Amino acid sequence: MTAVTIQGKTFQTHQWQPSSWEEYVRLRDDSTLERARIFFDQGWLWVDMGGEGINHASIGDLFIGFFFLWAMTHPAEKYTSISRCQLEKVGVRAAAPDLVFYVGEEVPQWRRGESRYIKLDSVRAPDLVGEISDTTLALDMDEKKRIYAALGISEYWVINTQGKQVFFFQLQAGGSYEESETSQIFPGLSVELLEQTLERLETEPNTAAALWLSQQLQKS
Repeated sequence: MTAVTIQGKTFQTHQWQPSSWEEYVRLRDDSTLERARIFFDQGWLWVDMGGEGINHASIGDLFIGFFFLWAMTHPAEKYTSISRCQLEKVGVRAAAPDLVFYVGEEVPQWRRGESRYIKLDSVRAPDLVGEISDTTLALDMDEKKRIYAALGISEYWVINTQGKQVFFFQLQAGGSYEESETSQIFPGLSVELLEQTLERLETEPNTAAALWLSQQLQKS
């Protein structure tokens, strides 16, 4: 296990630890930790020093490529990908999802002098977030899932790179997620089809797999 030290305080990586929002902000804004992924949940902090592996990076780019192909074939609706951008509910929760996707209007826009992050106190939550789980599957299926539900994100994906598994979760009226076999954001997209797409990565590049996925959805 590694650790980072900011202003004399040591933070362990890959484990939840008591912290304040002010300490989270210091970590978030430290220029030496630009690749770090930082989560905060009501007084608890989790830090990952980043450094994506090949599987994580390839699958993450596959999904971003798919998002753009989908948008090109559905021009009547507005789609926006802001993947890897920090989400914050000031003083309460913060998260750094691998995938961030908006459908429709009222998408966050950066303006000079304002925060670079998605401030959920003043803008609407994304329609979809996702985690590419290379080494963090248990965390993504538990603590992160609760954080995203509490932030009001309607659809959450977990992609298990090692097991080539995909999990869809839909936010329910009571504020918790329920597993689903199909996506509400992308009509016709199923867990089974995404898992078939992941299998194709063993024999072809991620760009070809994304194109194949888009073509299957056009046929449906």
